[in-house]
Amino acid sequence: MPDSLLVFYGGTFDPVHNGHLAIARDARDALGCAIRFMPAADPPHRAPPGADAAQRAEMLALVLDGEPGLQLDLRELHRDGPSYSVDTLRDLRAEYGDAAPIALLVGADSLLGLPTWREWTVLFDLAHFIVAERPGNALDGPLPPALAEATDGRWADGPQALREAPAGRLLRLHQPLHPGSATEVRRRIAAGEPWRDLVPAVVAAHVARHGLYGLHGPATPASL
Repeated sequence: MPDSLLVFYGGTFDPVHNGHLAIARDARDALGCAIRFMPAADPPHRAPPGADAAQRAEMLALVLDGEPGLQLDLRELHRDGPSYSVDTLRDLRAEYGDAAPIALLVGADSLLGLPTWREWTVLFDLAHFIVAERPGNALDGPLPPALAEATDGRWADGPQALREAPAGRLLRLHQPLHPGSATEVRRRIAAGEPWRDLVPAVVAAHVARHGLYGLHGPATPASL
């Protein structure tokens, strides 16, 4: 039986790290449904990825293998051009229909940057938003005026509200804040600093095997 709530976790995952997994597991457990990792092929809001799409997808596949309730969705890698969320959500609507409850799982930093996304106000007609807090981006302060106006009256008290409508609500994912970021992982690798504790072991092995993110030569004590 399909999930009554379809949740998609988009991002570059460059590389996927322990914080990504912690957020996805917390969302899975809190919502009682599968979380679909959806890596971006050509993210329009940031610099080109440090690993190509095939490498990033392979690292995700390694991590998600055997993880209950965490799945991989490669639709954005199969589409030409930039990975705009509005286009992805329209594809999802075409596949699942107008009545299916669909949600995007995003970090608080992504929510705060939503007004920079293409056709951003249309997104509320296409999906719910599940917002995971991230260090330095707590939602307790005032939102930017345009975002505050767009989200006014949309905040939900619990997951059931997301199942009762196809789109248009926001749910705050209450969870411990998870330190670490893909930017920090890449920086540490390039600088020869310890980094392996920030990513799953299979990701660390893949990075080392393929020499990603400026990792060259055999591992040294400083890079372990």
